[in-house]
Amino acid sequence: MTDPLETTWSPGRPVPIRLILGALRHGGGDPTWRADDDGVWRACVTPDGAGTLNLREHRDGVRARAWGAGAAWLLAGLPELLGGSDDPTGFTIRHDVLREPARRHTHWRVCRSRLVIDSLVPAIIEQRVTGVQAFGAYRQLVRRFGAPAPGPGADRGLMTPPSAADWKRIPSWEWLRAGVDPARSRTIMRAVDAAAALERAVDLPREQAWARLRSVPGVGLWTAAETAQRALGDADAVSFGDYHVAKDIGWALTGAPVDDVEMARLLEPYAGHRFRVQFLVSAGGLHRPRRGPRITLPGHLPVR
Repeated sequence: MTDPLETTWSPGRPVPIRLILGALRHGGGDPTWRADDDGVWRACVTPDGAGTLNLREHRDGVRARAWGAGAAWLLAGLPELLGGSDDPTGFTIRHDVLREPARRHTHWRVCRSRLVIDSLVPAIIEQRVTGVQAFGAYRQLVRRFGAPAPGPGADRGLMTPPSAADWKRIPSWEWLRAGVDPARSRTIMRAVDAAAALERAVDLPREQAWARLRSVPGVGLWTAAETAQRALGDADAVSFGDYHVAKDIGWALTGAPVDDVEMARLLEPYAGHRFRVQFLVSAGGLHRPRRGPRITLPGHLPVR
């Protein structure tokens, strides 16, 4: 095993690594993400190749180690990954219910992974299905078509997701076997076909980046927002179209569930920081009471 590249990032404030990078975790069994006594581990495919990143909180800041061809790229982007480019200045709380979660999570920042396909593919898999089904599908596909993470990540069961080229090579029946219907798998194929252009969105102004994400047929407002929150570090990206988000934000801010139109009105005073409100409602446990049976999970395999 080669020695890791190492660095320390000291932003002069506490960095809640697990909370910030939790956005990049797709379910409890996500093979690309792990947290243990040695810190947070993440495996991904960078422009330079596969990489494993290990982060630990330290009194001097964040200690980082990285392995693999993508190690230098990962360490170079460490401040952005942990929200160093996220500026909460101007975020003014206008609803008292948000004050306590904002106080408890005062050092949370919006992560910016700079990896579009890394977040776009799982977001597409998560379209129109329950989290249980989506996370299971992503886990199955990564374990089957990903690769052991570089360095000690592999010993922890960590895997890198497929590259854009590897996603493209997955046959149609494997998508069905994982529970991903043809509409979503076709959208993923269109996205990975345009992977190079999509990855360049991280360097574009916000409106142009969003337009590029939305240029892929099948990538709607919700999918673009879920991707922008993670890959672009967009603090204004609201998950419109989500089954829970509008209802929960409405419940938290007004005492009653609302639809997307009313949520947009409620969030107008927070323009530029609307995703922060979405985060605080979720992190603060301010969601409406959950009632009723779980949604039945559909199947996509042919019936004989």
